[in-house]
Amino acid sequence: MSETSDLREAALAVREMAYVPYSRFKVGVAIRAASGAVYRGCNVENVAYPQGTCAEAGAIAAMVAAGETSIAEVYVVAASDRPVPCCGGCRQKLAEFAGGDVPVTLATVAGAEEATTIGALLPGAFDAGYMA
Repeated sequence: MSETSDLREAALAVREMAYVPYSRFKVGVAIRAASGAVYRGCNVENVAYPQGTCAEAGAIAAMVAAGETSIAEVYVVAASDRPVPCCGGCRQKLAEFAGGDVPVTLATVAGAEEATTIGALLPGAFDAGYMA
């Protein structure tokens, strides 16, 4: 089993746990931290739509709660006709913990995949260097 396929399996499994009573659009994310540990997240909706949580944010929170702060790889999966990109806010959240060269796989439940990187998803990312 390739390393990416274990992320796919983790993302597909956690996607099934998504709480999406309003949109019915389940998203699962698996993040491999620099340590090699895998953290998962799914989207969690709220009737007050802006209060929901994206799958990427959930996976990042799980990683940070475990004491890790460095992402080595990301896998995002949803049931759509083509691979779904991360929203703008999640691109910035991922960039907080991953360099521009970190691989990201965007995928569909049916198996279509698109390989990209954090840098390609968020060129010109705002980072701590601007705050010096």
